[in-house]
Amino acid sequence: MLVLAACVLAVLSPLLVGRWPAGLALQRWRWPVLIWIALGAQILIIEFGLPNDLAPVAHVATYAIALTFLWLNRRAAGALVVGAGAFTNGLTIALNGGVLPASRAATEAAGIDPDHAFENTAVMDDAVLPWLGDVFAWPDPLPLSNTFSVGDVLIVAGVAIAAWSGTRRLGAPAREPESATDAAA
Repeated sequence: MLVLAACVLAVLSPLLVGRWPAGLALQRWRWPVLIWIALGAQILIIEFGLPNDLAPVAHVATYAIALTFLWLNRRAAGALVVGAGAFTNGLTIALNGGVLPASRAATEAAGIDPDHAFENTAVMDDAVLPWLGDVFAWPDPLPLSNTFSVGDVLIVAGVAIAAWSGTRRLGAPAREPESATDAAA
């Protein structure tokens, strides 16, 4: 929930200075249904769970679907940064049996019982690439206290890049594209 809230704030942040995220809003996304499938599946897995054998495979599959969407839209501002974050999270999850490793200190700082963390993240003794797991904390008692990873930071940064790309002043008329004859003159 913390990363989702940070992404929403990143998308809305241009509005705070009187600009609107025109580049993001007007982008023609290729196969947008893929990202909605990936996000919907993640919500189902995290909030409602799946049978133990299916959950790790489904969790990794959501990252594969999201990465496919990001690759198809790689020319969009911020897509490669979001892709780098999704890749680091997905790789770390795949190498750790479908779970993103979390540091005990980060989970405690966030007020999460390390032995009863969310379905998609857990404190692990022998984690692979533990530094790419949830090693940072948005501490308790702050709202949405939780842990987050380097990949999560990259995802939010990429969303911010996308939101700020091509921003326009609120109320400003759209610029007309130059015609070929105007450019030649």
